Amino acid sequence: MTEKPAGSYARAGVDIDAGDALVEKIKPFAKATRRPGAAAALGGFGGLFDLKAAGFTDPILVASNDGVGTKVKIAAETGLHDTIGIDLVAMCVNDVVVQGAEPLFFLDYFASGKLDTDMAARVIAGIAEGCRQAGAALIGGETAEMPGMYAPGDYDLAGFCVGAAERGGLLPREDIAEGDLLIGVASSGVHSNGFSLVRKIVRDQGLSWHDPAPFEPSKSLGQALIEPTRIYVKPALAAHATGKVKAFAHITGGGLPGNVPRVLPAGFGLDIDLGAIDCPPVFHWLAKAGKVGEAEMLRTFNCGVGFVAVVATHDATAIDEHFHAHGERAFPIGIVERRGADEPAVRTSGKLGACQ
Repeated sequence: MTEKPAGSYARAGVDIDAGDALVEKIKPFAKATRRPGAAAALGGFGGLFDLKAAGFTDPILVASNDGVGTKVKIAAETGLHDTIGIDLVAMCVNDVVVQGAEPLFFLDYFASGKLDTDMAARVIAGIAEGCRQAGAALIGGETAEMPGMYAPGDYDLAGFCVGAAERGGLLPREDIAEGDLLIGVASSGVHSNGFSLVRKIVRDQGLSWHDPAPFEPSKSLGQALIEPTRIYVKPALAAHATGKVKAFAHITGGGLPGNVPRVLPAGFGLDIDLGAIDCPPVFHWLAKAGKVGEAEMLRTFNCGVGFVAVVATHDATAIDEHFHAHGERAFPIGIVERRGADEPAVRTSGKLGACQ
C-alpha cells in the first residue's frame, strides 16, 4: 500500500481515486437511461441534450429541483440504499409533469463526509431506475466528499430535472371552471414528505427500524417506511395527451390543501370529500401513535393521494379509467368551486379514515 504524503488531499479526508472509481461504477446505470436526445454518457464537464432529436418543434423548458428530506436518514440508518434514488427522481419529475411537460434529463448531487463507493453506487443505481421509470436520461451529476460536514454513514441528495412541452401545451389550462372534478391518484405510502414527524413518532414509540412495522408486520419498520415515492410521469403524460386534463397537482409537503389550490385560477377553491380517500394503513398508525389530528395529517402527509387531475365533469370517468388502465388506483375526491376573496380556498367534508 502506497503511503499518502502528509500534505495530500487524501490525508485531509478526500479520496479522489474513490470518486473516479465511483464514476466508472455508475456509467452502466447512466447508459441504461439513454433516450432520444441524450447519449447519457458520464465523465464530461457538462451533459448535453438535443431537443430536436427528442422530437420537439417549439418547446418551452420546465425545470425542477428537490431532495428527499430526512427520509434519507432512514436509508442511512437501515442500510436500505437501493430505492432512495427513486424518491429523488420522483420528487423532481412529478413536479415537471404537472406542468404538462415531459421530463427529458436528470442530474444528481450526492454528498457525504467519506465516500463509500459501494453504497453510493447503490443510491445512484436507484436514481437510474427512477429515470428509467420516468423516461428521463441521467446525463450527469456531482459527488462531493466533505469531511467534517456529515457524520459517518450519513449523506445527502439533491436532484435536478429539465423537461419540455410544446408551446401551447403547458398546464394548468385557463378554462378551469366551477364544477370541475378532482381525480385523486393513490400514493404508494408516505412518499418523501413529513419524515421529521415520522421519525419523531418512531422515537417516541421506542421502536427500532428493524422491528416489525405495526401497520405491515411482514416487513421491518424501516422496509415499510422506505417504500419509494410513486412516479406518475407516464400515465400522466398519456392522460394529458387525451386533451381532457385541465390541471395536475403533485401532492407533497402541504398535502392536498397546500398543493391543489396552486393550480387553480384566482377566485376558485375546492371542496374535498375526505371520506372518498382510501388511506393506507401507515397513515392510520401515524395518526394514532403520534396523536396527530386530521388537519395536521392533511397538511403534513399525502394521506393516500399522491397526485391529482382536474377535469370537466363529463371527462372524469374517462380519466379515472385511463389511470386504472395504466396500473394506478384513481378515484374522485372533490370539486372545484367559486370562492370569494374572504372565503377559505379549501373546504372539506366527511372524515379522513386515518383519523377515525
